[in-house]
Amino acid sequence: MKALALDLGLKRIGVALCVDKKIALPLKGILRKNRQQAAEEIKKILLIHEISLLIVGIPKGGSSEEIMQKRIQHFVSLLEFKGEIVFVDESYTSREALKFGTINSKNKDTKLDSLAALVMIKDYFAL
Repeated sequence: MKALALDLGLKRIGVALCVDKKIALPLKGILRKNRQQAAEEIKKILLIHEISLLIVGIPKGGSSEEIMQKRIQHFVSLLEFKGEIVFVDESYTSREALKFGTINSKNKDTKLDSLAALVMIKDYFAL
């Protein structure tokens, strides 16, 4: 069983892979130009790694929670993924990812986002 976690943002998408509920690693994230381009890149990752479980972070709490949930669910529908999809609370995953100590939070690449996705996998599978 292979799982993919997504930390979806409006500009960057963090991506992490888990194999057999034991081995997890961050993948290169996606710089989002538009939703269609980002969905196509994720579709490729889903196929290449033969993903059967998709773990998607949704921010809980805050004034924009409902809007973000709708945006994320719409984006996930663009993936046309036929496997299992679970939505998890992504609150504080970026803060937790900073504890890895190798990331500059001011850098606008996708490393922190992919580490946040890795934290979601770690929490989901209790690794």
